[in-house]
Amino acid sequence: MTPMKFLHQVFLHRAVIGCALAGFAMAQTPVADGLVSPEVKADRTATFRLRAPKATEVSLYGDWMPVGKPQNMTKAADGVWSITTQPLEATGHLYWFNLDGQAIADPINPVIKMRQRTSASLVEIPSASPAPWDMREVPHGLVVTDWQKSAVLGRMERTMIYLPPGYEKGTARYPVLYLVHGSGDVPESWTNAGHANLILDNLIAEGKAKPMIVVMPAGHALPFSAGRGGPVNNNDLFEQYLVKEVIPIMEGKYRVAAGQKNRALAGLSMGGGHTIHTGFKHPELFSALGVFSSGPQQTFETTFKGVLADPQAFNAKVGTVWIAAGDIDPVYPRSKAFAELLNKAGIKAGFKTYSGAHTWPIWRYSISEFAPMLFQTGGKK
Repeated sequence: MTPMKFLHQVFLHRAVIGCALAGFAMAQTPVADGLVSPEVKADRTATFRLRAPKATEVSLYGDWMPVGKPQNMTKAADGVWSITTQPLEATGHLYWFNLDGQAIADPINPVIKMRQRTSASLVEIPSASPAPWDMREVPHGLVVTDWQKSAVLGRMERTMIYLPPGYEKGTARYPVLYLVHGSGDVPESWTNAGHANLILDNLIAEGKAKPMIVVMPAGHALPFSAGRGGPVNNNDLFEQYLVKEVIPIMEGKYRVAAGQKNRALAGLSMGGGHTIHTGFKHPELFSALGVFSSGPQQTFETTFKGVLADPQAFNAKVGTVWIAAGDIDPVYPRSKAFAELLNKAGIKAGFKTYSGAHTWPIWRYSISEFAPMLFQTGGKK
């Protein structure tokens, strides 16, 4: 074979491979669709669309709707189903479609809310003035994923970690907020849906919060499919996981300021339950507790009888206990009663009522208000 023929065959071979790879890439990427969903308008209404010409019934459920009451969408001649909302609150909202009985995320919206089961979509409704969770031109921290083999859980597990702006360039040590997600969520939920990293970026830039590390561990110590009860309780197992593994690993691997005064614990819903269980069992470990949209177990007064009998000792260790919930959240009465129980016993607890339900807008507000209370001299309520 002459050199020219050899080069010609090499060229053809590479061309064939290139075409094959291009065809493979095209096969993996959905065909472009000019459909827009969601379409957010200046009046804060949003139009959602789904191309499903063979579907017989399609509805939309969003977290602004009453629980269990989706709204039917209308089908056009081109097979596109659509619905336009009333003006929505300026924040992030969770939504999904129900297509002939099957719940699905919006197939043309790349912003997905990760969950233990299925996925949903997120839509951001912008506010007239900057909100705490908006992306702004301020110094930004890092969000990293830290995988560790857990002897307590018996599996590899990940922890999401927010490192404040400037962490990678300096030598300073930082206090830590341990922030736990809710049932059905994942360690990424506080950044994915809650924008906790952006909230901290903005609060730190404005001088409203101390620079801090935020550690977001897996709240499902038991696998999600196992439930929370049984011979091994999810609360008890999470407590072991956090105290025996997560805290020591974080303090050994990252530049963490030592001591109880430099630790705080908070969580939403199930994570709020973890905060109550672990925080009241280990007041020597945390200087602040944040309980969002959650309440104690029925056995709280019995389990923590000693704590309630000696509130001065608890208050001397935990300078801030702050509880918050939405006023139409089914858990609201329990949250409010918990704050009243603590205060009646002499344990100083703040309580905040928000207008809303058991949804991420409430938890964005909660962390925006709780973070500035942390690691301040004397604490805040």
